[in-house]
Amino acid sequence: MTKISALFAHIRTLLRQRTLGRSIVLLLAAAMILLLAVNATTYVMIQRTAAFNDQVERTWQARRAGRIIQINMKDAEAAQRGYVLTGQSGFMLAYQQAADGQTYLIDQLAGKLGADPEDTATVEAITRLSRDKILEMDQVLALSRSGQGRAAVERISAGDGRELMRQLEAELGSFDQRMGSRLAERRAASESSALVTLVVNGVAGALILALAGIVFLLVRRYLLELQDAQAAIDRVNAGLEETVRARTAALMRSTEEVQRFAYIVSHDLRSPLVNVMGYTAELEQAGKTIDLQMTKVETQAPELLERDALTAAREDIPEAVGFIRASTEKMDRLINAILKLSREGRRNLVPETLDVGAMASRAADSVRHQLEATETEFVVGEIVPFESDRLSMEQIIGNLIDNAVKYLQPGRPGRIEITGSDLPGGWVEYAIKDNGRGIAAKDHERIFELFRRAGRQDQQGEGLGLAFVRNSVRRLGGSIDVDSVLGEGSTFRLKFPKRLILDDAGDTL
Repeated sequence: MTKISALFAHIRTLLRQRTLGRSIVLLLAAAMILLLAVNATTYVMIQRTAAFNDQVERTWQARRAGRIIQINMKDAEAAQRGYVLTGQSGFMLAYQQAADGQTYLIDQLAGKLGADPEDTATVEAITRLSRDKILEMDQVLALSRSGQGRAAVERISAGDGRELMRQLEAELGSFDQRMGSRLAERRAASESSALVTLVVNGVAGALILALAGIVFLLVRRYLLELQDAQAAIDRVNAGLEETVRARTAALMRSTEEVQRFAYIVSHDLRSPLVNVMGYTAELEQAGKTIDLQMTKVETQAPELLERDALTAAREDIPEAVGFIRASTEKMDRLINAILKLSREGRRNLVPETLDVGAMASRAADSVRHQLEATETEFVVGEIVPFESDRLSMEQIIGNLIDNAVKYLQPGRPGRIEITGSDLPGGWVEYAIKDNGRGIAAKDHERIFELFRRAGRQDQQGEGLGLAFVRNSVRRLGGSIDVDSVLGEGSTFRLKFPKRLILDDAGDTL
């Protein structure tokens, strides 16, 4: 009862841990989502702040461009009047540079402004006034250069140029004020955006720290409960280890009894097998003696010879003796393996190069009378050799051929074919195909289970053969699959490594 109570307590602890684990995962997920949201918000706010800063920079550049236009126009006017008063060419050169640069400066201003209608109207007004002012100054300079200095001075004194300059300065002054107001607004928007970004990051940081604190407390609680659960497991294991040791000892005793039984049975089977092998040899020798006598009769008194007796002596008896010898040799190998297994506990695999086609032919010879009785054709197709354990492969091939013969479809001639081919990667595949009863799709896996059979149970068997085959195939490092259609036949596919590699214990790596 104490062990059971401890086990239930452990289960309850595990359930609590599972709930706690879900809580931790959810909190971490929430923290991750929050962090992603903060990153996304911060990115948007930074982009927005950068856009505001760009607007501030463009507004400041536009304001500066407007002031440069005004200064440039004043420089042009001063150079014009200096030339009219002094006639020096340096003033003319300064004027030309200022006048020629006015269009470029206006284009620079237009490029720094957007599509705002008010800004567009301002650029058009500045362009028009600058053009009119430069035209007026060109006319004055033309009078001065033609020798009409007094007329040029009078033209300046008339005030037309001053009025154009006043209108241009008024337009540029209005533009400068508007740019100043816009610059202040955009600076305020940029500072507000930066402040919002800072606040969002601060709040998010505080929330993340809070979540981190909660996760820390939950993890600490989880670790404490995990320690308690581990202590409970240790207490349960302490009792289980003693139980396992007792059951292991009992299992070892049972295994030893099975091994002793196998040894006794195999030893007892050897005596009648030796007798069978001895009498087979005597029967073979007797057949040769009879054949010699039949030869004499055939030579000296052929009319006394029965053809059936001659056929029996020369064909039937040697064939029967050959079948008996093949079966007894196979049984001898099996008994030797069982004896060795009973002594060692498990038979070691011995790799050698195998001719699977010859092996299949020998297996077919052991059931030759059944093949002939059912008019079954046994075909060995293209076969590739490979390296594996002979006894295991003989048992595998023999079981599969026995099964194919046992479950042929009554009423039609049978056909059993074995083929083999190389596969990429150092593997070989063998296929044993028959046209027998077939296996339903739902039973394709079931037939490899112990004590499980499929289809009509009209043949003797305990449902061990295919389970043994699969176990043997896996021990050789391979795999077995079946393709079958009910009523049409089956194909068992065996896949093995082309070279059997064993570890120190004699098992496949």
